[in-house]
Amino acid sequence: MATNTYRIKNGEGSDTGRGSIFARLEKWVRIDTAFEHGLPVKYLPHVLFVTAIGIFYIGNSHYAEKNIRKIDRLKVEVEDLRADYTTLKADYMFASKQSEVAKNVKKLGLKESLQPPEKIVIKDK
Repeated sequence: MATNTYRIKNGEGSDTGRGSIFARLEKWVRIDTAFEHGLPVKYLPHVLFVTAIGIFYIGNSHYAEKNIRKIDRLKVEVEDLRADYTTLKADYMFASKQSEVAKNVKKLGLKESLQPPEKIVIKDK
């Protein structure tokens, strides 16, 4: 019986550019050379500034999305209130017609006058 051996695939042992994106990026950027002599403190203010701007940008995005959700919720509520207002206004206009008022007061024992109103004139002496 033969022994197990590893077979090298084509191009795996050589530098053909195949591999993950991160491996290619690491070869191209060479971050390890930047930290050979320790942490470069001269770039620290710039890094902190960019980090602060990034945090501000993320917070501003969350705040804007929260406001958009609130505006959408309020639009739905306004549409519901507008529909309620229109319904109540139509009901009020119908209930305030003369024929409807006459029907409603008939239950109380009042009846509609068939004579037109008369004007009372008082003469000065």
